[in-house]
Amino acid sequence: MATEQALQQRSNNSCELCTATINLSVFPVPPTSDLSAQQCVYICQNCQSQIESTTALDANHWRCLNDSMWNQEPAVQVISYRMLHKLSTESWAQDALEMIYLEDDVRTWAEQGIAAEQTDGPTRDSNGAELQDGDNVTLIKDLKVKGANFTAKQGTMVRGISLTDNPEHIEGKVNGTRIVLVAAYLKKA
Repeated sequence: MATEQALQQRSNNSCELCTATINLSVFPVPPTSDLSAQQCVYICQNCQSQIESTTALDANHWRCLNDSMWNQEPAVQVISYRMLHKLSTESWAQDALEMIYLEDDVRTWAEQGIAAEQTDGPTRDSNGAELQDGDNVTLIKDLKVKGANFTAKQGTMVRGISLTDNPEHIEGKVNGTRIVLVAAYLKKA
């Protein structure tokens, strides 16, 4: 049986992450996949574009992970874990990450993909623009700063940022305090 047919049967012709029923395709789970049904998921175009970071993450769309993370298929568990990790700034995603259970080999597979993503790409803002050391950015939403007891307000300019080892984070000064900010909540000024 072909991989796509096996995945259609396994998923009941719906996205294995959000249960959408249109624009479905086979998605091989990186970093390596032999293109078998065990190493692929059947997902919609919306989920795929956000997994591949061609669009900004829609946190509300990914609330479906609260259900898909319990799927019995390791490939679905891996993608669910990786997306929860990407959304770890959301409190509901942090809670889900604390609850998710993965077998050791499945967790290793999931973390390999996270490590590959973190070393592969440049730091990008919410619009996908590449950020460099020294750039100025603007916050696109209010952010509570843990440990500093203040909220960095939407529209605040952060000047002269510094990149970190993690392409999802930058460092900058807000209200005179040097903090780490999530690049997805910034736009290049």
